[in-house]
Amino acid sequence: MWDGPFYRVRRTGYEICFVPGDGEDLDEVCNVDMWVVRDDGERWSGTVFTLDEVRRIMDTQRQAGEPEGDYWWCWDGLIVRDPGVPSMVAVIDGLFATGEYETVLRNIGPEEDV
Repeated sequence: MWDGPFYRVRRTGYEICFVPGDGEDLDEVCNVDMWVVRDDGERWSGTVFTLDEVRRIMDTQRQAGEPEGDYWWCWDGLIVRDPGVPSMVAVIDGLFATGEYETVLRNIGPEEDV
């Protein structure tokens, strides 16, 4: 469901919040910031990339003569095979089912009332 610039997906025990680009087709998203808020308020963040998007970024950096064109790293990056929010949700659901989200995503602490 859209909530302003955010696309939220409600799951049992948590909610995933994506920040796609304005007008971006949700079935084609290949690089998106996201976070997960568990029902207890604990938050986890990451940036989801497709394999093709990582290759595109590296190729662009290589063509610009940047050293990052020869390697890839991202502190809270999650690389998925297929584009689109539905595909990314399936991967995140799998991470939550196994508990691996605690290793893959970055803990950003509890949600605080502002």
